[in-house]
Amino acid sequence: MKYIFTLLFMISTLSSFAVDIHETSIGNGKTAFVEFTKEKNLKYEKILIGKKTYKVFGHPLDDEKMYALIPISYYEKPREQKMSLLYEENGLAKEKSFSLLIKDSKYKKERLKVSSSKVNLSKEDTKRVQKEYHEAMKIYNTSNKDIYVSSKFIAPLESKITSEFGKARVYNDTLKGYHSGTDFRAKTGEPIKASNEGIVVLAKERFYSGGSIILDHGHGIYTCYFHMSKFDVKEGQKVKKAQIIGLSGESGRVTGPHLHFSARVAGVQVDPLQLISVMNKNLLKGVQ
Repeated sequence: MKYIFTLLFMISTLSSFAVDIHETSIGNGKTAFVEFTKEKNLKYEKILIGKKTYKVFGHPLDDEKMYALIPISYYEKPREQKMSLLYEENGLAKEKSFSLLIKDSKYKKERLKVSSSKVNLSKEDTKRVQKEYHEAMKIYNTSNKDIYVSSKFIAPLESKITSEFGKARVYNDTLKGYHSGTDFRAKTGEPIKASNEGIVVLAKERFYSGGSIILDHGHGIYTCYFHMSKFDVKEGQKVKKAQIIGLSGESGRVTGPHLHFSARVAGVQVDPLQLISVMNKNLLKGVQ
């Protein structure tokens, strides 16, 4: 799968202020990468887009750099979006604005048949789903100040991709949604690898996603592994890249056994493979 990015765009001012925007146009459901060069008289704080703020973090491999990830929601419409960088210069609060062009990623559509109990929920199941949703969002909206990764991300499974992120989905000809991750072909019982180093922040059975593991990689970056049949890790455990975290399965709302791999940045659901590509190409370049 190929991702095409626009040329590097640099903003400079007379005060040696420099911001490198590695994707000046980005599709809905994708992630943009912004890099900052440290200066003694400048203190970068956050990026503001509408009412949403995104933190600027220290670069894990370069003490002279900082960076920010800008996740674009699947539901964002094509338009030119104003982005504002809030920073301090010699102790004075300042703001610099620039533009990001949001494009239509033109996702495909698919129809799926699943158990009616996974579409028409009972009151008990509805309460369970709501509880699990709020539990997960509390995790996703937490940005750990530390980052655990020091090498490039990998795919959790080496197999054929059976369904890509972003496909519009119609369940049983009634319930509509979109595919929030990437599905890998897998028979029940195949070993699943951690995409990178991180902390296990959730390992439990859930209504829709079945056997679910969520890894916190730090800086608001999370990867998720769903429909698993067995866990080999527990909550609070630190895992290494490529460590086996469990086995694939067909738990939750599925049409058959597979691995659903997804990602969140700053609480926003994004294309996991595009995020990995962006991280490996920009933040983690030069390492294996």
